[in-house]
Amino acid sequence: MAKLLKDFFFNKPKDATPSQPLPFIKTDLNNISNEEPTIIWFGHSAYLIRINGKNILVDPTFSGNASPFSFMVKAFKGSNEYTVADMPNIDLLLLTHDHYDHLDYKTVKELLPKVKAIFCSMGVGSHLVYWGVPGNMITEFDWWDTHSFEDLQFTAAPARHFSGRTTKRAQSLWSSFILKTDKHNLYLGGDSGYETHFKMIGEKYGPFDIAILECGQYNTMWPYIHMMPEETVQAAIDLKAKVLLPVHWAKFSLSLHSWDEPIIRVVKKATELGVSITTPMIGEPVILNRPYPSKHWWA
Repeated sequence: MAKLLKDFFFNKPKDATPSQPLPFIKTDLNNISNEEPTIIWFGHSAYLIRINGKNILVDPTFSGNASPFSFMVKAFKGSNEYTVADMPNIDLLLLTHDHYDHLDYKTVKELLPKVKAIFCSMGVGSHLVYWGVPGNMITEFDWWDTHSFEDLQFTAAPARHFSGRTTKRAQSLWSSFILKTDKHNLYLGGDSGYETHFKMIGEKYGPFDIAILECGQYNTMWPYIHMMPEETVQAAIDLKAKVLLPVHWAKFSLSLHSWDEPIIRVVKKATELGVSITTPMIGEPVILNRPYPSKHWWA
């Protein structure tokens, strides 16, 4: 811990944050009408899925920071151009775990009037109820639990991570999620280090039309809770994913690498191994079974 704190305060690279505002596309989220599922990424691990006429919002963080204090872990310029006001009515809010960069108090409170229901990992609901969310809106998942939301089926699956806010840890679960319809199968990875669970999930629930997997905020000091970018590509292979969408980068600096190192490394490895990868700008629609965004916009 002493080494970690020293590195964070004194040895962070100068390019841990971008030198220029990040480019983004402002999509009208109230008018997404594609027949195929559409994913809009908002930077880091927040994204909207429009599927079967419903809006699913995953791990939104629109407050501008990812910590208990507003002056810490600020969003990169250009990465926080979407706000709660831009969101359409949300049929389902999906929360993978309770870390500040995935469960944001201000965002949840502002979103609540737009949200019909909430699915989350076991124990995360206690935070929500404490914040004033009605308990009848919340469905909690243990690993391997399956619940339906109208014609959408969700299954919570294992992840190798941890939970906790401030100094209190392990009070709630962390999960990945499988979203299945009669035509499509999506893997929503949340946060996870690499392990054999990806292969197990791929064999049991794959293949997947797309796997949304973390690729940033890694370090050799915490190899078990976040994947190296090369491991992200292997996880997509293990999951039998047709295409990889890398997330958990391009908004917050939570590690010691350059801000764009995760995407550079994951694209390089995907190219080497022949894994289809999509690299949208923030706000750029990713439409399943259509040409996928692949521009190297960070270069």
